[in-house]
Amino acid sequence: MEAIRSGRAIDKVFLVRDSADKALAFIASSAKNAGAVVTECDRRKLDAMSLTHAHQGVIAVAAAREYCALEDIFARADQLGQDPFIVVCDGLEDPRNLGAVIRCAECAGAHGVVIPKRRSAGLTAAADKASAGAAEHMLIARVSNLAAALETMKRRGLWIYGAEAGGQSPLWRTDMKGPLCLVIGSEGAGMSRLVRERCDFVMSIPLLGRVNSLNASAAAAVLLYEIVRQRHE
Repeated sequence: MEAIRSGRAIDKVFLVRDSADKALAFIASSAKNAGAVVTECDRRKLDAMSLTHAHQGVIAVAAAREYCALEDIFARADQLGQDPFIVVCDGLEDPRNLGAVIRCAECAGAHGVVIPKRRSAGLTAAADKASAGAAEHMLIARVSNLAAALETMKRRGLWIYGAEAGGQSPLWRTDMKGPLCLVIGSEGAGMSRLVRERCDFVMSIPLLGRVNSLNASAAAAVLLYEIVRQRHE
Protein backbone atom coordinates (compact mmCIF):
# COMPACT_ATOMS: atom_id res chain seq x y z
CA MET A 1 0.00 0.00 0.00
CA GLU A 2 2.84 2.41 0.76
CA ALA A 3 4.39 1.64 -2.62
CA ILE A 4 1.08 2.50 -4.29
CA ARG A 5 0.64 5.68 -2.24
CA SER A 6 4.17 6.83 -3.06
CA GLY A 7 3.54 6.51 -6.80
CA ARG A 8 5.99 3.63 -7.33
CA ALA A 9 5.52 1.98 -10.73
CA ILE A 10 4.06 -1.44 -9.86
CA ASP A 11 3.95 -3.97 -12.69
CA LYS A 12 2.03 -6.82 -11.11
CA VAL A 13 0.51 -7.85 -7.78
CA PHE A 14 0.18 -11.50 -6.76
CA LEU A 15 -2.51 -12.33 -4.18
CA VAL A 16 -3.22 -15.58 -2.40
CA ARG A 17 -6.24 -17.28 -3.98
CA ASP A 18 -9.67 -17.37 -2.25
CA SER A 19 -8.72 -15.10 0.63
CA ALA A 20 -11.49 -13.50 2.71
CA ASP A 21 -9.07 -10.88 4.05
CA LYS A 22 -10.60 -7.41 3.48
CA ALA A 23 -7.17 -5.80 3.58
CA LEU A 24 -6.04 -7.93 0.63
CA ALA A 25 -9.20 -7.03 -1.27
CA PHE A 26 -8.46 -3.34 -0.68
CA ILE A 27 -4.89 -3.83 -1.92
CA ALA A 28 -6.19 -5.57 -5.05
CA SER A 29 -8.62 -2.73 -5.78
CA SER A 30 -5.99 -0.03 -5.17
CA ALA A 31 -3.42 -1.83 -7.33
CA LYS A 32 -5.88 -2.13 -10.23
CA ASN A 33 -6.71 1.57 -9.96
CA ALA A 34 -2.96 2.30 -10.08
CA GLY A 35 -2.69 0.35 -13.35
CA ALA A 36 -1.09 -2.83 -12.00
CA VAL A 37 -2.05 -6.33 -13.14
CA VAL A 38 -3.51 -8.33 -10.24
CA THR A 39 -3.16 -12.12 -10.32
CA GLU A 40 -4.44 -14.70 -7.82
CA CYS A 41 -2.27 -17.74 -7.10
CA ASP A 42 -1.83 -20.42 -4.47
CA ARG A 43 0.23 -19.83 -1.35
CA ARG A 44 3.00 -22.20 -2.50
CA LYS A 45 3.80 -19.91 -5.42
CA LEU A 46 3.98 -16.91 -3.09
CA ASP A 47 6.24 -18.89 -0.75
CA ALA A 48 8.59 -19.59 -3.64
CA MET A 49 8.58 -15.97 -4.84
CA SER A 50 9.08 -14.33 -1.46
CA LEU A 51 12.62 -13.18 -0.66
CA THR A 52 11.74 -12.53 2.99
CA HIS A 53 9.59 -15.67 3.43
CA ALA A 54 6.95 -13.54 5.18
CA HIS A 55 4.67 -12.36 2.38
CA GLN A 56 1.34 -12.16 4.29
CA GLY A 57 -0.57 -13.28 1.21
CA VAL A 58 0.56 -10.55 -1.20
CA ILE A 59 3.66 -9.77 -3.29
CA ALA A 60 4.19 -6.81 -5.60
CA VAL A 61 6.59 -6.84 -8.53
CA ALA A 62 7.75 -3.27 -8.84
CA ALA A 63 10.20 -1.14 -10.77
CA ALA A 64 13.67 -1.11 -9.23
CA ARG A 65 14.16 1.40 -6.43
CA GLU A 66 16.87 3.94 -7.17
CA TYR A 67 19.15 5.64 -4.70
CA CYS A 68 19.19 9.43 -4.76
CA ALA A 69 22.09 11.92 -4.62
CA LEU A 70 22.99 13.79 -1.45
CA GLU A 71 21.95 17.01 -3.18
CA ASP A 72 18.42 15.61 -3.59
CA ILE A 73 18.11 15.44 0.19
CA PHE A 74 19.17 19.09 0.56
CA ALA A 75 16.67 19.99 -2.16
CA ARG A 76 13.82 18.31 -0.28
CA ALA A 77 14.61 20.29 2.87
CA ASP A 78 14.74 23.51 0.79
CA GLN A 79 11.38 22.72 -0.81
CA LEU A 80 9.82 22.28 2.62
CA GLY A 81 11.47 25.42 3.97
CA GLN A 82 13.07 23.45 6.80
CA ASP A 83 16.55 23.07 8.26
CA PRO A 84 18.14 19.93 6.77
CA PHE A 85 17.72 16.85 8.97
CA ILE A 86 19.76 13.88 7.72
CA VAL A 87 20.42 10.44 9.21
CA VAL A 88 23.67 8.64 8.39
CA CYS A 89 24.01 4.89 8.99
CA ASP A 90 27.69 4.10 9.49
CA GLY A 91 28.08 0.45 8.54
CA LEU A 92 24.80 -1.15 9.66
CA GLU A 93 25.15 -4.72 8.40
CA ASP A 94 21.75 -6.15 9.33
CA PRO A 95 19.18 -5.12 6.69
CA ARG A 96 16.41 -5.36 9.30
CA ASN A 97 18.22 -2.82 11.45
CA LEU A 98 18.65 -0.55 8.44
CA GLY A 99 14.96 -0.87 7.60
CA ALA A 100 13.98 -0.09 11.19
CA VAL A 101 16.21 3.01 11.22
CA ILE A 102 14.65 4.18 7.94
CA ARG A 103 11.21 3.71 9.50
CA CYS A 104 12.21 5.76 12.58
CA ALA A 105 13.78 8.47 10.41
CA GLU A 106 10.67 8.79 8.24
CA CYS A 107 8.37 8.97 11.26
CA ALA A 108 10.61 11.63 12.83
CA GLY A 109 10.49 13.82 9.73
CA ALA A 110 14.07 13.37 8.51
CA HIS A 111 14.66 14.52 4.94
CA GLY A 112 16.90 11.61 3.97
CA VAL A 113 19.09 8.70 4.99
CA VAL A 114 22.69 8.19 3.84
CA ILE A 115 24.44 4.81 3.75
CA PRO A 116 27.93 3.77 2.53
CA LYS A 117 28.44 1.54 -0.51
CA ARG A 118 30.83 -0.80 1.30
CA ARG A 119 30.54 -2.70 4.58
CA SER A 120 26.86 -1.89 4.91
CA ALA A 121 23.47 -3.42 4.22
CA GLY A 122 21.75 -1.99 1.17
CA LEU A 123 18.10 -1.40 0.45
CA THR A 124 17.31 -5.10 0.06
CA ALA A 125 13.90 -6.74 0.22
CA ALA A 126 14.50 -7.47 3.91
CA ALA A 127 15.39 -3.84 4.64
CA ASP A 128 12.39 -2.61 2.65
CA LYS A 129 10.05 -4.93 4.54
CA ALA A 130 11.51 -3.96 7.94
CA SER A 131 10.88 -0.30 7.10
CA ALA A 132 7.12 -1.09 7.01
CA GLY A 133 6.64 1.06 3.91
CA ALA A 134 8.78 3.99 5.09
CA ALA A 135 11.45 3.30 2.44
CA GLU A 136 8.85 4.19 -0.21
CA HIS A 137 8.74 7.76 1.10
CA MET A 138 12.33 8.31 2.24
CA LEU A 139 15.17 9.62 0.09
CA ILE A 140 18.12 7.25 0.49
CA ALA A 141 21.58 8.19 -0.77
CA ARG A 142 24.39 5.66 -1.13
CA VAL A 143 27.85 7.22 -1.08
CA SER A 144 31.33 5.84 -1.74
CA ASN A 145 33.00 7.89 1.02
CA LEU A 146 31.01 8.57 4.18
CA ALA A 147 33.63 10.88 5.68
CA ALA A 148 33.62 13.02 2.53
CA ALA A 149 29.82 13.15 2.61
CA LEU A 150 29.97 14.44 6.19
CA GLU A 151 32.44 17.13 5.10
CA THR A 152 29.98 18.18 2.39
CA MET A 153 27.24 18.46 5.03
CA LYS A 154 29.51 20.57 7.23
CA ARG A 155 30.12 22.96 4.31
CA ARG A 156 26.34 23.21 3.91
CA GLY A 157 26.06 24.35 7.52
CA LEU A 158 25.00 21.11 9.20
CA TRP A 159 26.19 20.11 12.66
CA ILE A 160 27.24 16.46 12.89
CA TYR A 161 26.01 14.49 15.92
CA GLY A 162 27.07 10.96 16.77
CA ALA A 163 26.26 8.71 19.72
CA GLU A 164 28.28 6.13 21.60
CA ALA A 165 28.79 4.87 25.13
CA GLY A 166 30.90 7.36 27.05
CA GLY A 167 30.12 10.26 24.73
CA GLN A 168 31.07 13.65 26.17
CA SER A 169 27.67 15.27 25.58
CA PRO A 170 24.67 13.88 27.55
CA LEU A 171 21.72 13.43 25.19
CA TRP A 172 19.26 15.50 27.21
CA ARG A 173 21.68 18.44 27.47
CA THR A 174 22.67 18.62 23.80
CA ASP A 175 21.14 21.36 21.62
CA MET A 176 19.90 19.78 18.37
CA LYS A 177 17.56 22.45 17.00
CA GLY A 178 19.38 23.60 13.85
CA PRO A 179 20.45 21.95 10.59
CA LEU A 180 21.95 18.61 11.55
CA CYS A 181 23.10 15.14 10.65
CA LEU A 182 22.66 12.28 13.11
CA VAL A 183 25.13 9.38 12.77
CA ILE A 184 24.02 5.89 13.82
CA GLY A 185 26.99 3.55 14.29
CA SER A 186 27.22 -0.13 13.36
CA GLU A 187 25.80 -2.91 15.53
CA GLY A 188 29.12 -4.05 16.97
CA ALA A 189 31.87 -1.47 16.47
CA GLY A 190 29.80 1.72 16.56
CA MET A 191 31.09 4.65 14.53
CA SER A 192 34.26 4.25 12.49
CA ARG A 193 37.27 6.37 13.44
CA LEU A 194 37.08 8.70 10.41
CA VAL A 195 33.36 9.29 10.94
CA ARG A 196 33.77 9.90 14.66
CA GLU A 197 36.50 12.47 13.98
CA ARG A 198 34.03 14.48 11.90
CA CYS A 199 31.37 14.64 14.60
CA ASP A 200 30.91 18.02 16.25
CA PHE A 201 29.18 16.34 19.20
CA VAL A 202 29.38 12.76 20.46
CA MET A 203 26.39 12.07 22.69
CA SER A 204 25.62 9.34 25.17
CA ILE A 205 22.25 7.77 25.97
CA PRO A 206 21.71 7.10 29.70
CA LEU A 207 21.71 3.34 30.38
CA LEU A 208 20.41 2.63 33.87
CA GLY A 209 20.19 -1.15 33.80
CA ARG A 210 22.81 -3.87 33.64
CA VAL A 211 22.99 -4.15 29.84
CA ASN A 212 25.54 -1.73 28.42
CA SER A 213 24.10 -1.05 24.96
CA LEU A 214 20.93 -0.62 22.91
CA ASN A 215 20.10 -2.15 19.55
CA ALA A 216 21.06 0.29 16.76
CA SER A 217 17.48 0.94 15.69
CA ALA A 218 16.30 1.35 19.31
CA ALA A 219 19.09 3.88 19.92
CA ALA A 220 18.12 5.65 16.70
CA ALA A 221 14.51 5.97 17.89
CA VAL A 222 15.59 7.51 21.20
CA LEU A 223 17.93 9.98 19.50
CA LEU A 224 15.54 10.91 16.70
CA TYR A 225 12.67 11.68 19.02
CA GLU A 226 14.81 13.85 21.25
CA ILE A 227 15.56 15.83 18.07
CA VAL A 228 11.83 15.94 17.28
CA ARG A 229 11.06 17.17 20.80
CA GLN A 230 13.60 19.97 20.55
CA ARG A 231 12.61 21.02 17.03
CA HIS A 232 8.95 21.32 18.05
CA GLU A 233 9.29 23.07 21.39
